[in-house]
Amino acid sequence: MKKVIFSFIITLLTFSLSQAQKPKTPSSSNIYESIQKLNFLGTVLYIAAHPDDENTRLISYMSNHLKARTGYLALTRGDGGQNLIGPEIRELLGVIRTQELLAARRIDGGEQFFSRANDFGYSKHPDETLTIWNKEEVLSDVVLVIRQFKPDIIINRFDHRSPGTTHGHHTSSAMLSFEAFDLANKKSAYPGQLKQTSLWQPKRLFFNTSYWFYGSQEKFDAADKSNMLNFDIGTYYNLKGLSNNEVASIASSQHLSQGFGRLSQRGSQNEYIEFLKGDPLTNKEDIFAGIDTSWNRVKDGKTIGDILSKVEENFNFTNPSTHIPQLLEAYKLLQNVEDDYWKIQKTKELKSIIEMCAGLYLEASAENNWATQNETINLNIEALNRSNYPILLESIENSSELKISKNITLTENTKYTFKEQLKINNKQQPTSPYWLTKKGTLGMYKVDHSNLIGLPETPRAYKVNFNLLIDNTPITFTKNIVQRYSKPDKGELYRPFEIIPEASAKIPEKVIIFENEKQKDIEVIVKAGHDNLEGYIEVCHPNDWNIYPEKQTINIANKGEEQTFIFTVIPPKNQSEGNIGPIVHINDKEYTKELIEINYEHIPFQTVLLPSESKVVRLDIKKKGENIAYIQGAGDVVPESLQQIGYNVRVLKPDDLDAETLSRFDAVVVGIRAYNVVDDLKFKQQLLFDFVSQGGNMIVQYNTNRRLKTEQIAPYNLKLSRDRVTDENAEVTFLNPQHPLLNYPNKITQQDFEGWTQERGLYFPNGWSSEFTSILSMHDKGETAKDGSLLVAKHGKGYYIYTGLSFFREFPAGVSGAYRLFANMLSIGKEDLKLEANLND
Repeated sequence: MKKVIFSFIITLLTFSLSQAQKPKTPSSSNIYESIQKLNFLGTVLYIAAHPDDENTRLISYMSNHLKARTGYLALTRGDGGQNLIGPEIRELLGVIRTQELLAARRIDGGEQFFSRANDFGYSKHPDETLTIWNKEEVLSDVVLVIRQFKPDIIINRFDHRSPGTTHGHHTSSAMLSFEAFDLANKKSAYPGQLKQTSLWQPKRLFFNTSYWFYGSQEKFDAADKSNMLNFDIGTYYNLKGLSNNEVASIASSQHLSQGFGRLSQRGSQNEYIEFLKGDPLTNKEDIFAGIDTSWNRVKDGKTIGDILSKVEENFNFTNPSTHIPQLLEAYKLLQNVEDDYWKIQKTKELKSIIEMCAGLYLEASAENNWATQNETINLNIEALNRSNYPILLESIENSSELKISKNITLTENTKYTFKEQLKINNKQQPTSPYWLTKKGTLGMYKVDHSNLIGLPETPRAYKVNFNLLIDNTPITFTKNIVQRYSKPDKGELYRPFEIIPEASAKIPEKVIIFENEKQKDIEVIVKAGHDNLEGYIEVCHPNDWNIYPEKQTINIANKGEEQTFIFTVIPPKNQSEGNIGPIVHINDKEYTKELIEINYEHIPFQTVLLPSESKVVRLDIKKKGENIAYIQGAGDVVPESLQQIGYNVRVLKPDDLDAETLSRFDAVVVGIRAYNVVDDLKFKQQLLFDFVSQGGNMIVQYNTNRRLKTEQIAPYNLKLSRDRVTDENAEVTFLNPQHPLLNYPNKITQQDFEGWTQERGLYFPNGWSSEFTSILSMHDKGETAKDGSLLVAKHGKGYYIYTGLSFFREFPAGVSGAYRLFANMLSIGKEDLKLEANLND
């Protein structure tokens, strides 16, 4: 798996760690900031649609300046976006973007929540969005998060009053939030939720407005702001050595898959929020005006507040452990508080502060980062008290599987290590994102367990409880089991501990294209979850396809090893498509899922279990030309897809491009968003245009019209826009039916535009010079025709083609027509003389 080297100044913040499981190493400043937050009893919930929609400046300001408990509810996980750092799209991209959000929250101090809504791709209107999403289910999720998080303040990222002016997901998030604001306190609304939570009425709802929503800075400057609050969010945090804007920039830079790595910002900056409804504003300088955010808002909380206020006022930066007696006193009083919400939340915070003040290091590390059902694993347990305050380790336990009495006094700075064994339950389900366990719909994930709804990730199945006695006060600290290990070139590393199935299997090619009747050998790889894996494997297939041998024997000696099997796939004579998948048989059990590993340095290592399935397509396809140069852009599988249909594809970097090298190729294909992300490509444009003029073909796939590295992406004038067709079934009109692109070597018909996925295309040009010929016209419902999806221009002896059609989505889905059309694009100029003569006539 491709890795990304990511360096930043984040080491100045204790909660900013490239390895998310690595234990915190808090400084006295961090402890003091935690005590400040402990003494603030107010909550803010920010709501938007996708990962990277959130305003990290405002989240950081609420969390770090106002000290409020701050959360971000993203209705989707961003599955429908593009991926700038690797090949993962759809569900796997959603896993990456979920972890990027969690990484951002660890930096800006917020918490993260989600609904069950699936990011099905760009939507132009909330009516479409809320139909595909299932409005009632998503609305219930928003209500649930409000009832559980209990925000005093809700802030919408988008305007609920502007349907049709921006992404339908964006407006929908605001509309649902506006409706949920009142529903959260109604017994008649989703009464089933009240078994696990309680009613709640937020005090105020705001819209996080800016000049962008007004069309220009001038219009915003002239707007009536009497109903708005504004904050200078550029405040400087002396304890961090960073400004709020710098913290926010580092947080938003975690969205690397979306190209959000950016320079940090400093200095004064105003942020505006518009009051929408709730308790009227009594003080435009204070978002919490009229809301008691002290310990007095909790019955019997004044005494606790008095104790903790003295700790804050007289904090000992040189020896925070001196405050442990007062913290313990507050902790004991807190256990008798009737308000369950604040009791649970503040107990969690207070325990963390006690742990930090004592310099406690508690860890349970497994020898491997995964295990299977019924397996016994070795644990390395470490306990260390780095204060002079006496602490007794009474026992360590993990539910019923592990419970060991210790009764050891943890003396100052003395490390205590234990080796224990843990038996994995024989019914323990494998670790995987809970929202991907069951097959959902286009717009919704299926989640059977209501207690999981809203959570950012699946709770870890195996933890270790350290039962301590501190000054005769019992306190339990719970730690997830991890794997701590090292690499010579990386140093100390951490991975989460996962449960995997005893066997998994995969076919590396997710789409296998057969351009003729010739059979192909495919690989099927089986991975062992434990030692001495024995059984057999077969491959299921459609009736009109054949695969042999029928089954093969599995014999893998060591846990973690893989065995590769070769099966021969024989396609039918005529065009056909279907799915094939491996079935592993072990001791009367069947395993049909693939274990996918996601490994990037800015997020924790992830394992995902998905059905192991590959699409087989017998194509009626012809092609001309053999050798293709591919210039990678933001990441796609187009090169592999072209290899599937018999092209010789070589991936080139801009440094590899010269006239001699290009002369060996029939065509050059430029990957998606290459002119947005590849800096050096702008220096090679004339070289590429010369290649075309000398008889080569150049195909450029879509780029966004913002942040282009060069404006001269074509040899003639070409203006990119934000035009797109989001309906994958939108009618396609052939503007030039006799053009070679629609006739040679494959006759393109309406059937070739059936079965497309997510969209037709995006960022079409909306202006071009007379040298270009427009081939196709299409549009979404109620919109004008978009004629810029496929443009071709003769340039010298060759052809330049620009296309916004989403081949990068259609190829991985095995869409036959997309392959046939792309083959025509690569073959242009090589058509027979008769067809060319007809075109000239």
